[in-house]
Amino acid sequence: MKFTLSWLKQHLDTDATVDEVAEAMTMAGLEVEHVDDPAAKLAKFTVAKIVEAHQHPNADRLRVCQVDTVDGRKEIVCGAANARAGLTTIYAPIGAYVPGSGVTLEARPVRGVVSNGMLCSGRELEVAEDAEGIVELPDALKVGASAAEAFGLEAVIDFEVTPNRPDWLGVAGIARDLAAAGLGKLKDKPVQPVPGKLAEPIEIRVDGEACAAFAGRLIKGVKNGPSPAWLQQRLVSVGLRPINALVDVTNFLTHDRCRPLHVYDAKTLQGGFIEARLGRPGEQVEALDGKTYRVDEEVCVIADGSGAIGLGGVMGGESTKVTEATTEVFVECAWFDPLRSAQTGRTLGIISDAQYRFARGVDPASCTWGLELATALILEFCGGEASELRLAGEPPAPRPAFAFDRSYVKKLGGIELPRQKIDAILGDLGFGLKGDEVQPPSWRRDVEGKADLVEEVTRIAGYPNLPSESLPQIERPSGGMLTVRQTRMSHARRTLAARGYDEALTWSFLRREWAALFGGGQAELVLTNPIASDLDCMRPSILPNLIEAAQRNARRGFADAALFEVGPLYRGDQPGDQVTAVAAVVAPHPPKTWAKGQPDPLFSLKADLTALLDELGAPALQIVQGQASPWWHPGRSARLQLGPKTVVAEFGEVHPRILKALDAEGPMLAFELVLEAIPEPKKKAVKTRPALALSPFMPLTRDFAFVVDQATPAGDLVRPILGVDKQLIEGARVFDLYQGAGVPEGHKSIAVEVTIQPREKTLTDAEIEALSARIVAVAEKAVGAKLRS
Repeated sequence: MKFTLSWLKQHLDTDATVDEVAEAMTMAGLEVEHVDDPAAKLAKFTVAKIVEAHQHPNADRLRVCQVDTVDGRKEIVCGAANARAGLTTIYAPIGAYVPGSGVTLEARPVRGVVSNGMLCSGRELEVAEDAEGIVELPDALKVGASAAEAFGLEAVIDFEVTPNRPDWLGVAGIARDLAAAGLGKLKDKPVQPVPGKLAEPIEIRVDGEACAAFAGRLIKGVKNGPSPAWLQQRLVSVGLRPINALVDVTNFLTHDRCRPLHVYDAKTLQGGFIEARLGRPGEQVEALDGKTYRVDEEVCVIADGSGAIGLGGVMGGESTKVTEATTEVFVECAWFDPLRSAQTGRTLGIISDAQYRFARGVDPASCTWGLELATALILEFCGGEASELRLAGEPPAPRPAFAFDRSYVKKLGGIELPRQKIDAILGDLGFGLKGDEVQPPSWRRDVEGKADLVEEVTRIAGYPNLPSESLPQIERPSGGMLTVRQTRMSHARRTLAARGYDEALTWSFLRREWAALFGGGQAELVLTNPIASDLDCMRPSILPNLIEAAQRNARRGFADAALFEVGPLYRGDQPGDQVTAVAAVVAPHPPKTWAKGQPDPLFSLKADLTALLDELGAPALQIVQGQASPWWHPGRSARLQLGPKTVVAEFGEVHPRILKALDAEGPMLAFELVLEAIPEPKKKAVKTRPALALSPFMPLTRDFAFVVDQATPAGDLVRPILGVDKQLIEGARVFDLYQGAGVPEGHKSIAVEVTIQPREKTLTDAEIEALSARIVAVAEKAVGAKLRS
């Protein structure tokens, strides 16, 4: 949004400079982006008068001029055909930078005559497109006056308008806020209605959905032509091109009052009516930008008996535009729905001044007074007679009044102001006050509650007046800044990356059908406004997204994928239903090889999970088979539990039925563990002791073949063996499984290699035998194992 200081002063009685206005706007919450001051750019350029102009002795098209300047009389060589004695023009001294040509002037001879400056054209000063000759100015201007003053140039303030403040898209709205901030007094002149002398012959219709209210009137006998110079200058100052008086009036009110209007050549309207309605299939509109737009049932159009003739609230049509030949004009002043205006702009790719304002919400009350203002200006500039004002539909009502406890300003805003000051600020901003109730003005549809009023009072009272208080000092926790969960997340990423997995980052939601396959899909987890139709539910598991990612890799030629993700999953909509999981998926499709007897990749996956749990500090866990969730293969999956109820992790092969539903090729192996299920380590004081050094003694191994019940998991045998002597037993590894001759029916033989690492001395045979006996005893006690004879 752009405006000039003189334009602002039409609504604000103030002596403030441009810099003071920009500062006051910033402090009141209006974000000033740029102040373009042509006086600064043209500071070195001044008014001069040519006293004499003679033909250059060495050039037919050059003239040597004697010029009275702010620096005295100068001899200047000029090539302009209109350089003549008595002409008042613009002088640029040596050293000045000419913006239109991009050069810095130097004293140098021109065909043997030194030019001590330059006489400038409008294009060279970037004040006009015309480059035919030097600037010709009124003789009344004094020599030495600034170029900016001579051209009537002003500084232009450009600021960013927040979406909730459409009233700032008019200079009057800016003046209101600055007056409330104490920069001056608002010139709030009431709009005088223009009496209609003619009956309105054109029927106005609205459907209530495309357009809530449509005010209009006919003006006959107009004489359209150029608008007054002051109006053209204001439009040019904000980057608009003057067209003719009728169009310039609508553009002026759009920027002056944030009140877009449109004018139609009334003689081109057909059917005796004009209406705002939704588009119909097959309709097209040839708009004023020269493009033809196809509309649908969601776009608001302006139509007459011939069909759609304009895009409501966006842009008028070519068939009904006004020209200098227009003698009868119909003026439209309507209120279009902000959401529909915004959607129309996005759908058709149009962002006009009208659409930009309607999309943010124009003052509904301006349908009538905006039309009265436009009528008065048109009659002043173009003459004619106006018909009666006709309004179809009903503008939206203002926000209802609500109670406002003034003490809430101190409670929420932190600034203490007397009630009189609070009421004065709200009154200056246009709010109605009646006792403890506050009525938002019609142009402030963004104000819905007392917090909005506190914001208004605080920004006008001045953000620098807010009390400054330091936050309380919080001691840094001795255990570091990261929580146990955050530390474990970091360790999980490092561990899995080190074991050859690639980290994936997927959405925290997925399609509801997939969520149902993994125990989710409840109604409370379905998104109200999903970013895509197939991402409409919060995920109950990370696995579906990882499986999809692995399959996507396979389709691109990377079939042997190993992916992991650390992130949230959702079991409900309550605070405690969100947990952090670590999940991994392996698609075991290695290259073909002649080697036989390749190890089962499921055991490699289990080893990765075990290493991860060790890194996370998990205690000894129980392996339970046959009770995993239904998305696992029943014969090739298991769960790790802490006690009878706490499930820490599940791993195994994904069920083929699930892979088919996800359109993924099998087999795929996976695991998923919940970090919150792993108990946090107990915090207890320990004596500091030196780190355990490498032992100088050779390790030794002992093999044991235990006969156990066929249903006994190998992990239930290995775990107690590791706990026999944690100082000496460094590891226990299953290296063989046997069922057959020599082993009772219903049993199996598990061979375990135990690694013993002496720390302080070489063990004697008796000590080794004693340790072996303890291993056998513990195995028998734990799972009923017997040494195989």
